Amino acid sequence: MPGRSAATGVFAYGAAAGLAADLLLGDPRRGHPVAAFGRTAAAVERLLWRDHRGWGALHTAVCAGGTAALGALAARTVRGRRTASVALTAASVWAVVGGTTLGREARAIGEALSDGDLDTARERLPHLCGRDPHSLDGPAMARAVVESVAENTSDAVVGALVWGSVAGVPGLVGFRAVNTLDAMVGHKSPRYRRFGWASARLDDLAGWPGARLTAVLATVGGGDPRGALRAWRADAAKHPSPNAGPVEATFAGALGVRLGGTLSYGGRVEHRPVLNGEGRDVDVADIERAVRLSRRVTGLTLAACVGGRLVREAIKRRRI
Repeated sequence: MPGRSAATGVFAYGAAAGLAADLLLGDPRRGHPVAAFGRTAAAVERLLWRDHRGWGALHTAVCAGGTAALGALAARTVRGRRTASVALTAASVWAVVGGTTLGREARAIGEALSDGDLDTARERLPHLCGRDPHSLDGPAMARAVVESVAENTSDAVVGALVWGSVAGVPGLVGFRAVNTLDAMVGHKSPRYRRFGWASARLDDLAGWPGARLTAVLATVGGGDPRGALRAWRADAAKHPSPNAGPVEATFAGALGVRLGGTLSYGGRVEHRPVLNGEGRDVDVADIERAVRLSRRVTGLTLAACVGGRLVREAIKRRRI
């Protein structure tokens, strides 16, 4: 039992320190571990690529499994040393979460839109999402930013913290590896329709708990809990992504705006269902509101993850 309590303390202090580092420093400008992982995964892809699901599954296993194994090895190396374990957890959280950079990029686009500088907004939009910026006017870019803030709150923050609370450092780095692989090969292009299948499905599974927790906390922490819950119930299942649906719907309801509709990825046009049809059109000011909601969700996630570990320990003690 003391060991379990110590592990909870390591996660709590480490995660809090890592989030503080992200808040103060943001992502490192050079040598980002996620970028290094991306380069490694791309090199493995060049060796393994075949237009076949099995080879794609092997690619996923090597890249995501290898990353989680390295995390487990690092955690084992510092096991029994509380300060080193807290430092490793903090460094891992700082490396895998991206809430501050997410908010910074969103605000930069919002400022450009407020100034009427659509060229700058279009130039910066690819830093935040994969949509074709040249097909979007100002309101459409504002909507894209709000949707990206919502989805990336789950992918870049909440999901990582959830898996870190469950599996420690291996969970933190393993989840981010899975999420990054999905962004690299999980889309339905001719090259990745089969090869990226395993990465996309694994990301759906790994992202499921974080997406639901994000939706719950956006409902609790947003300005309109009833609207968020109504949009979640009515519209989440309409979204093509099982995890982005609840997140974007609850953000839409909490902010009182409409999300979804027509969008373009690399020249491919998609017509997505409208989320929270009772809401109004997104305007530039909603970008700042979305960033603030994302920050509140981050703080609530840390509390929920630490609280969940404490409750789990209490239940185990009662059984003993």
